[in-house]
Parts: sequence; C-alpha cells; structure tokens
Amino acid sequence: MPRTSRPLRWLAALLLAWPMAAAHAQSPPSGGGPVAIATFAGGCFWCVEEAFEKVPGVHRAVSGYTGGTTEQPTYEEVASKTTGHFEAVQVTYDPTKVSYPQLLDWFWRNIDPVDAEGQFCDKGSPYLTAIFYHDEAQRAAAEASKRELEASGRLERPIATVIRPAGPFWVAEDYHQDYYKKNPNRYHYYKFACGRAQRLERIWGPPKPPQTLTQ
Repeated sequence: MPRTSRPLRWLAALLLAWPMAAAHAQSPPSGGGPVAIATFAGGCFWCVEEAFEKVPGVHRAVSGYTGGTTEQPTYEEVASKTTGHFEAVQVTYDPTKVSYPQLLDWFWRNIDPVDAEGQFCDKGSPYLTAIFYHDEAQRAAAEASKRELEASGRLERPIATVIRPAGPFWVAEDYHQDYYKKNPNRYHYYKFACGRAQRLERIWGPPKPPQTLTQ
C-alpha cells in the first residue's frame, strides 16, 4: 500500500512562511471557573484539534506530542517514528458544560478505532490512537466507554485504541497550532486527500454535533 501521508503533511508544512517555535510543556488557562484537562491521540493533530475546538465548553485544544521517551521533541523527530511519541491534543474544558464521557464519545466519533496501523492515510506510530487519562476517574470512564463501544457491534474489528496514563505533553511548533484556521485551503485539501471525513462517515454515519451538558 503506498504511504501518502508524509508527502501530504510535509507539503502543507513547507508552504508555511513563519518559523517553528520550540515545544514546551502545556499549562491550563488561568482565570475563574472550573477547568479540567483531557488528552487524546487520534492521528493528525490538526484534525483532532479542529474537532474538539467545536465542542461547547472546550476552552482550547492544543496540538503536541506525548507518550514517547524524548524530551522536547520536534516534529521532524516525531515524524521519523523513532521517539515513541503520538501526535496528540490536550483539551482544556469546563466540566460544568461538557463532561469527560461526552468528550470520550466525541473522540471515538472522530477516529477510526479499528485501525492498528495509524489513521486514514497517516500510518506509523505517531498516528496511532490513544486515550491518556489524568486520574482514576478518567481511566475508569475511558475503559467503560471502550467496553461499551466494543459491545455495540458497530465495529467490524477489535478496537486498536490504547488507554494509557498521561505523561509529559510537549506543545507542537507554532505553525501546527490552529492550522485549520490559519491555512483552511491547505488543511481541507489534506483532510480530503487523506480520506478522513469519508471513512468517518462510513463508520459513524452523517456528521452530528457533539453532545454537551448545556443542551
């Protein structure tokens, strides 16, 4: 099978004019009101970031790297598939507006859970799927959600998504953040060419808005 992901991603990245910023540890926003953190790996972090920033109650979604052994990895290092890092998104959200189980449901509906090689056209370890839990409540919710999906009969193969404790999260270079907003034409070309939307609709049906506590 030809691997189309690297040319698509590198073409999009090389078209950008601004320099890359060094990755650094992400911290939650300051201010009043409750804030919680969730971390998900669902293949291309541009697409996962877009999906979660559409959820009412989410403050922000930040693209980065986690799950590997290298500190402050660069995109080139992670893309080389030698660091063990996943492309991931750290979500900060208001738990009075959207619950963690609702975020889990939205995560599943934005990935192909049975792909054990990556996601869509992106193959290899950085594009594998994972739920990184931050406490025991998140671990229990993630495992229950996975069991429920497995028992639903919706999927044709076993779920490949792993559930792991959250570790250091390294924020990706600036040009990766809000890529879908900064470069909509290049982003939509990549997303269409990668077959993400087409495969998601085959698994989950026509797109639906996320469920939240305020609906």
